[in-house]
Amino acid sequence: MALSQHDLLRLLESLRTADGIELVRVLAQRILQELIEAEATARIGAEPGEHTETRMTWRNGHREKVLTTQAGDLDLAIPKVRTGSFFPSLLERRRRIDQALYAVIMEAYVHGVSTRSVDDLVKALGGDTGISKSEVSRICQDLDSELSVFRTRPLDHIRFPYIYLDATYCKARVQHQIVSQAVVIATGITEDGGREVLGLMVGDSETEVFWTDFLRSLRGRGLSGVRLVIADHHAGLVKAVRKVMLGAGYQRCRVHFLRNTFAVIPKDSAELVAATIRTIFAQPTADLVRTQLDAVADMLARQFPKVSEMLLEAKEDLTAFADFPERHWEKIQSTNPLERLNREIKRRTDVVQIFPNPDALERLTTAVLVEMHDEWIAFPRRYPPEGSMDKIYPQDTETPATPLQGT
Repeated sequence: MALSQHDLLRLLESLRTADGIELVRVLAQRILQELIEAEATARIGAEPGEHTETRMTWRNGHREKVLTTQAGDLDLAIPKVRTGSFFPSLLERRRRIDQALYAVIMEAYVHGVSTRSVDDLVKALGGDTGISKSEVSRICQDLDSELSVFRTRPLDHIRFPYIYLDATYCKARVQHQIVSQAVVIATGITEDGGREVLGLMVGDSETEVFWTDFLRSLRGRGLSGVRLVIADHHAGLVKAVRKVMLGAGYQRCRVHFLRNTFAVIPKDSAELVAATIRTIFAQPTADLVRTQLDAVADMLARQFPKVSEMLLEAKEDLTAFADFPERHWEKIQSTNPLERLNREIKRRTDVVQIFPNPDALERLTTAVLVEMHDEWIAFPRRYPPEGSMDKIYPQDTETPATPLQGT
């Protein structure tokens, strides 16, 4: 894309007034932006406003992206397209994760808590000659300032009718002891069908106080419009949801529930019981879903009384999905949408094994979530079917909620 006379004059003026480092930054930003636009033109098959037979799609504005370099932060604009997706090959989407992983490994290495596998990785990364604590602190500080922006960003730009909550566990040193730390994650489906990572928190347990603090932090950042919370039956979570997320239902994850039933039945009966319970979720209407649950509970009562009791106790929470559009049911019956996030977190945290402190754990998991979130934004796809979200807010009278008083 050729620069116009106006753009050339603006660039020349910027270069005249810039010092050495700023001169490099301005040039790098301009060059990268031009390369991005050129790649977008090749992907689209036409210049802006150009009519060609090779055109594949159309431009649809830009989204901002800050690229951190040794010359400083570069403010770039990534072209959006109407159909398909575009992300420039020049930008590495996994950069933050690799930086965070390196920082965690170095921190563990400096504090003498790394395992042999971590030591080997330190050498592979070129750290066998040693790295100073001040250097580790600088790396961590630079990362923390960037990742903190993501963790605390406002959520009032759109409503989130469905949110998913789950936890994964990692080992970290706390007061000279190795303990299990819960990493709780929240993701949401927007009212226009997109997906976003909402937040995370690292803590000692999954008590009601812990979940309440986490949910309050989401509400405090502007989370609104929540109609259903999908989660496992963690201790304290349900109470926290009903205390903080007023007006929202709670859907107990069907997959986790099935796993819970396996603990009270013989192993060779697991598939039979699972197949029977799955018939509840295959019904076409809300009334039939709940009627089938009662029928299944009666059917299992004689041979598996504990499972029958569990079904009846969990009836309201297991069938909350049935009060929402039928086209959404498959997506809101379980926390399966979080499985990919958890797998990616585990893949990275397994390299470290034992984190030197909870901050290091939060740093790495945040970096993973930022990159997954960016991927969802860069390559958007409607999670529920198109046109199916209209019934979530039928009267469309709700305005973005303010933080709840006293919650």
